[in-house]
Amino acid sequence: MREIIQGENLELLRRLPEAFARLVYIDPPFNTGKTQTRTRLKVRRDEAGSRRGFGGHAFTVEATPSPRYADRFDDYVAFLMTRVEAALRCTTQDASIFVHVDPRESHYVKVALDGLLGRRAFMNEIIWAYDYGARTKRRWSPKHDVIFWYARDPERYVFDYDAIDRIPYMAPGLVSKEKAERGKTPTDVWWHTIVPTNGREKTGYPTQKPLGILERIVKVHSAPGDVVLDFFAGSGTTGEAAARNGRGFVLVDREPAAIEVMERRLAPYAPLVRTIDEL
Repeated sequence: MREIIQGENLELLRRLPEAFARLVYIDPPFNTGKTQTRTRLKVRRDEAGSRRGFGGHAFTVEATPSPRYADRFDDYVAFLMTRVEAALRCTTQDASIFVHVDPRESHYVKVALDGLLGRRAFMNEIIWAYDYGARTKRRWSPKHDVIFWYARDPERYVFDYDAIDRIPYMAPGLVSKEKAERGKTPTDVWWHTIVPTNGREKTGYPTQKPLGILERIVKVHSAPGDVVLDFFAGSGTTGEAAARNGRGFVLVDREPAAIEVMERRLAPYAPLVRTIDEL
Protein backbone atom coordinates (compact mmCIF):
# COMPACT_ATOMS: atom_id res chain seq x y z
CA MET A 1 0.00 0.00 0.00
CA ARG A 2 1.56 3.26 -1.18
CA GLU A 3 -0.94 6.08 -1.43
CA ILE A 4 -1.06 9.87 -1.49
CA ILE A 5 -4.53 11.24 -0.84
CA GLN A 6 -5.65 14.86 -1.12
CA GLY A 7 -8.43 15.95 1.20
CA GLU A 8 -9.38 17.32 4.60
CA ASN A 9 -7.82 14.84 7.00
CA LEU A 10 -10.60 14.60 9.57
CA GLU A 11 -13.16 13.57 6.98
CA LEU A 12 -10.66 11.35 5.21
CA LEU A 13 -9.64 9.47 8.35
CA ARG A 14 -13.24 8.39 8.79
CA ARG A 15 -13.21 6.83 5.31
CA LEU A 16 -9.90 4.96 5.45
CA PRO A 17 -9.86 1.22 6.22
CA GLU A 18 -9.71 -0.02 9.80
CA ALA A 19 -6.54 -1.36 11.46
CA PHE A 20 -4.19 -1.00 8.49
CA ALA A 21 -1.42 1.16 10.02
CA ARG A 22 1.09 -0.14 12.54
CA LEU A 23 2.77 3.23 12.86
CA VAL A 24 1.39 6.77 12.83
CA TYR A 25 3.64 9.80 12.63
CA ILE A 26 2.26 13.32 12.33
CA ASP A 27 3.94 16.70 12.15
CA PRO A 28 0.90 18.99 12.44
CA PRO A 29 1.04 22.78 12.12
CA PHE A 30 2.74 24.27 15.15
CA ASN A 31 0.23 27.07 15.81
CA THR A 32 2.93 29.71 15.46
CA GLY A 33 0.43 32.39 14.43
CA LYS A 34 2.41 32.97 11.22
CA THR A 35 1.97 32.11 7.58
CA GLN A 36 4.47 29.36 6.84
CA THR A 37 6.30 29.72 3.55
CA ARG A 38 9.66 28.90 2.03
CA THR A 39 11.42 31.10 -0.51
CA ARG A 40 12.56 29.09 -3.51
CA LEU A 41 15.06 30.42 -6.03
CA LYS A 42 15.60 29.40 -9.63
CA VAL A 43 19.19 29.95 -10.77
CA ARG A 44 20.34 29.84 -14.39
CA ARG A 45 23.59 30.65 -16.16
CA ASP A 46 23.30 34.06 -17.81
CA GLU A 47 26.37 36.17 -18.63
CA ALA A 48 24.13 39.26 -18.45
CA GLY A 49 23.00 38.32 -14.96
CA SER A 50 23.64 40.42 -11.89
CA ARG A 51 25.10 37.67 -9.68
CA ARG A 52 28.63 36.33 -9.95
CA GLY A 53 29.62 32.80 -8.99
CA PHE A 54 32.48 30.34 -9.26
CA GLY A 55 34.93 31.15 -12.04
CA GLY A 56 33.47 34.63 -12.50
CA HIS A 57 30.41 33.32 -14.36
CA ALA A 58 27.20 35.34 -14.14
CA PHE A 59 23.81 34.01 -13.10
CA THR A 60 20.22 35.19 -13.03
CA VAL A 61 18.25 34.39 -9.88
CA GLU A 62 14.47 34.59 -9.69
CA ALA A 63 11.98 33.66 -7.01
CA THR A 64 9.47 30.93 -7.83
CA PRO A 65 6.02 30.31 -6.30
CA SER A 66 6.32 28.47 -2.99
CA PRO A 67 3.90 26.43 -0.86
CA ARG A 68 2.40 28.37 2.05
CA TYR A 69 -0.23 27.88 4.74
CA ALA A 70 -1.67 29.80 7.66
CA ASP A 71 -0.40 28.33 10.94
CA ARG A 72 -2.91 29.67 13.46
CA PHE A 73 -5.81 28.03 15.29
CA ASP A 74 -8.38 29.30 17.80
CA ASP A 75 -8.33 25.98 19.67
CA TYR A 76 -5.23 24.10 18.64
CA VAL A 77 -5.57 21.19 21.05
CA ALA A 78 -9.16 20.46 19.99
CA PHE A 79 -8.14 20.72 16.32
CA LEU A 80 -5.35 18.20 16.84
CA MET A 81 -7.02 15.76 19.22
CA THR A 82 -10.13 15.22 17.10
CA ARG A 83 -7.86 14.05 14.32
CA VAL A 84 -5.71 11.82 16.51
CA GLU A 85 -8.87 10.22 17.89
CA ALA A 86 -10.25 9.70 14.38
CA ALA A 87 -6.99 8.00 13.38
CA LEU A 88 -7.17 5.36 16.10
CA ARG A 89 -9.62 3.19 14.15
CA CYS A 90 -7.00 3.03 11.37
CA THR A 91 -4.31 1.55 13.65
CA THR A 92 -3.49 -1.98 14.69
CA GLN A 93 -3.73 -2.87 18.37
CA ASP A 94 0.08 -2.89 18.67
CA ALA A 95 0.56 0.40 16.83
CA SER A 96 2.72 3.33 17.90
CA ILE A 97 1.68 6.96 17.51
CA PHE A 98 4.22 9.78 17.18
CA VAL A 99 3.10 13.39 17.52
CA HIS A 100 5.67 16.05 16.61
CA VAL A 101 4.92 19.45 18.15
CA ASP A 102 6.38 22.82 19.12
CA PRO A 103 7.58 23.33 22.73
CA ARG A 104 5.08 26.19 23.07
CA GLU A 105 2.21 23.72 22.68
CA SER A 106 3.79 20.47 23.89
CA HIS A 107 2.60 20.59 27.51
CA TYR A 108 -1.03 21.16 26.46
CA VAL A 109 -0.80 18.39 23.85
CA LYS A 110 0.79 15.96 26.34
CA VAL A 111 -2.08 16.38 28.82
CA ALA A 112 -4.63 15.92 26.03
CA LEU A 113 -2.88 12.79 24.68
CA ASP A 114 -2.76 11.33 28.19
CA GLY A 115 -6.49 11.87 28.44
CA LEU A 116 -7.22 10.27 25.09
CA LEU A 117 -4.77 7.35 25.09
CA GLY A 118 -4.12 6.89 28.81
CA ARG A 119 -1.05 7.84 30.80
CA ARG A 120 0.22 4.24 30.68
CA ALA A 121 0.35 4.51 26.90
CA PHE A 122 2.94 7.29 27.10
CA MET A 123 6.35 5.85 26.24
CA ASN A 124 8.75 8.73 25.56
CA GLU A 125 9.11 12.44 25.12
CA ILE A 126 11.80 12.73 22.46
CA ILE A 127 13.68 15.97 22.08
CA TRP A 128 14.92 16.69 18.58
CA ALA A 129 17.72 19.21 19.05
CA TYR A 130 19.38 21.10 16.22
CA ASP A 131 21.94 23.89 16.12
CA TYR A 132 21.08 26.02 13.12
CA GLY A 133 19.60 29.42 12.41
CA ALA A 134 19.48 32.81 14.05
CA ARG A 135 20.28 33.47 17.69
CA THR A 136 18.48 35.83 20.02
CA LYS A 137 20.08 38.12 22.59
CA ARG A 138 16.92 38.31 24.72
CA ARG A 139 16.59 34.67 25.87
CA TRP A 140 18.06 31.19 25.37
CA SER A 141 17.68 30.54 21.64
CA PRO A 142 15.01 27.84 21.07
CA LYS A 143 16.55 25.02 19.06
CA HIS A 144 14.45 21.92 19.66
CA ASP A 145 11.13 20.24 18.86
CA VAL A 146 9.19 17.71 20.92
CA ILE A 147 8.07 14.30 19.64
CA PHE A 148 5.69 12.28 21.83
CA TRP A 149 5.58 8.49 21.46
CA TYR A 150 2.48 6.64 22.62
CA ALA A 151 1.72 2.92 22.27
CA ARG A 152 -1.85 1.73 21.69
CA ASP A 153 -1.02 -1.14 24.04
CA PRO A 154 1.88 -0.42 26.43
CA GLU A 155 2.40 -4.18 26.82
CA ARG A 156 2.60 -4.88 23.09
CA TYR A 157 4.31 -2.62 20.56
CA VAL A 158 7.17 -2.63 18.06
CA PHE A 159 10.60 -1.58 19.29
CA ASP A 160 13.35 -3.15 17.20
CA TYR A 161 16.45 -2.43 19.28
CA ASP A 162 18.76 -3.96 16.70
CA ALA A 163 17.48 -1.51 14.06
CA ILE A 164 18.60 1.55 16.03
CA ASP A 165 21.31 3.49 14.23
CA ARG A 166 24.49 3.94 16.24
CA ILE A 167 26.09 7.29 17.01
CA PRO A 168 29.70 8.08 18.03
CA TYR A 169 30.70 8.27 21.67
CA MET A 170 31.50 11.83 22.72
CA ALA A 171 34.49 10.53 24.69
CA PRO A 172 35.58 7.36 22.83
CA GLY A 173 38.73 7.13 24.93
CA LEU A 174 36.62 6.25 27.98
CA VAL A 175 35.22 3.05 26.46
CA SER A 176 36.77 -0.05 24.92
CA LYS A 177 37.96 0.00 21.32
CA GLU A 178 35.15 -2.38 20.36
CA LYS A 179 32.49 -0.11 21.87
CA ALA A 180 34.00 2.97 20.27
CA GLU A 181 33.95 1.32 16.84
CA ARG A 182 30.38 0.11 17.27
CA GLY A 183 29.07 3.40 18.64
CA LYS A 184 26.22 3.85 21.09
CA THR A 185 22.45 3.97 20.79
CA PRO A 186 20.77 7.39 21.02
CA THR A 187 18.85 8.46 24.12
CA ASP A 188 15.59 10.39 24.06
CA VAL A 189 17.54 13.48 22.96
CA TRP A 190 18.23 13.30 19.23
CA TRP A 191 20.87 15.64 17.84
CA HIS A 192 20.24 16.00 14.12
CA THR A 193 20.64 18.92 11.77
CA ILE A 194 17.66 20.43 9.95
CA VAL A 195 17.27 19.77 6.23
CA PRO A 196 20.23 21.59 4.63
CA THR A 197 19.14 24.64 2.66
CA ASN A 198 21.05 23.60 -0.47
CA GLY A 199 20.97 19.84 0.10
CA ARG A 200 19.57 17.24 -2.29
CA GLU A 201 16.93 16.36 0.31
CA LYS A 202 15.36 19.83 0.19
CA THR A 203 11.95 19.97 -1.51
CA GLY A 204 11.16 23.65 -0.95
CA TYR A 205 8.14 22.79 1.20
CA PRO A 206 7.98 24.82 4.46
CA THR A 207 8.58 22.98 7.76
CA GLN A 208 10.09 19.94 6.00
CA LYS A 209 11.57 17.50 8.53
CA PRO A 210 14.83 15.55 8.02
CA LEU A 211 14.74 12.10 6.50
CA GLY A 212 17.13 10.86 9.19
CA ILE A 213 14.62 11.55 11.97
CA LEU A 214 11.81 9.73 10.16
CA GLU A 215 13.98 6.78 9.15
CA ARG A 216 14.92 6.22 12.78
CA ILE A 217 11.26 6.15 13.80
CA VAL A 218 10.18 3.96 10.89
CA LYS A 219 12.96 1.37 11.28
CA VAL A 220 12.60 0.95 15.03
CA HIS A 221 8.81 1.16 15.41
CA SER A 222 7.59 -0.88 12.43
CA ALA A 223 8.58 -3.96 10.49
CA PRO A 224 9.11 -4.49 6.75
CA GLY A 225 5.73 -4.84 5.08
CA ASP A 226 3.93 -2.65 7.65
CA VAL A 227 2.07 0.51 6.63
CA VAL A 228 2.84 3.97 8.03
CA LEU A 229 0.12 6.63 8.21
CA ASP A 230 0.82 10.38 8.13
CA PHE A 231 -2.23 12.63 7.87
CA PHE A 232 -0.28 15.91 7.96
CA ALA A 233 2.07 14.69 5.26
CA GLY A 234 3.43 17.98 3.89
CA SER A 235 6.60 17.28 1.94
CA GLY A 236 6.25 13.47 2.15
CA THR A 237 9.30 12.70 4.29
CA THR A 238 7.35 9.97 6.12
CA GLY A 239 6.55 8.29 2.82
CA GLU A 240 10.14 8.32 1.64
CA ALA A 241 11.39 6.95 4.97
CA ALA A 242 8.81 4.17 4.78
CA ALA A 243 9.44 3.26 1.14
CA ARG A 244 13.24 3.26 1.51
CA ASN A 245 12.89 0.70 4.29
CA GLY A 246 10.35 -1.68 2.79
CA ARG A 247 7.22 -0.25 4.40
CA GLY A 248 4.03 0.96 2.80
CA PHE A 249 2.57 4.39 3.40
CA VAL A 250 -0.64 6.39 3.33
CA LEU A 251 -0.01 10.14 3.14
CA VAL A 252 -2.79 12.69 3.54
CA ASP A 253 -2.74 16.43 2.94
CA ARG A 254 -5.33 18.93 1.79
CA GLU A 255 -2.92 21.36 0.09
CA PRO A 256 -2.42 20.94 -3.69
CA ALA A 257 1.17 22.20 -3.31
CA ALA A 258 1.92 19.41 -0.83
CA ILE A 259 0.42 16.77 -3.14
CA GLU A 260 2.53 18.09 -6.01
CA VAL A 261 5.73 17.94 -3.94
CA MET A 262 4.98 14.41 -2.67
CA GLU A 263 4.02 13.09 -6.09
CA ARG A 264 7.29 14.34 -7.53
CA ARG A 265 9.42 13.22 -4.59
CA LEU A 266 7.93 9.75 -4.32
CA ALA A 267 7.59 9.04 -8.05
CA PRO A 268 10.29 6.31 -7.93
CA TYR A 269 7.98 4.32 -5.62
CA ALA A 270 4.94 4.63 -7.93
CA PRO A 271 2.33 5.64 -5.32
CA LEU A 272 -1.37 5.74 -6.06
CA VAL A 273 -2.41 9.41 -6.05
CA ARG A 274 -6.09 10.25 -5.59
CA THR A 275 -8.53 12.62 -3.93
CA ILE A 276 -10.94 12.04 -1.09
CA ASP A 277 -13.81 11.81 -3.59
CA GLU A 278 -12.15 8.78 -5.19
CA LEU A 279 -12.12 6.69 -2.00
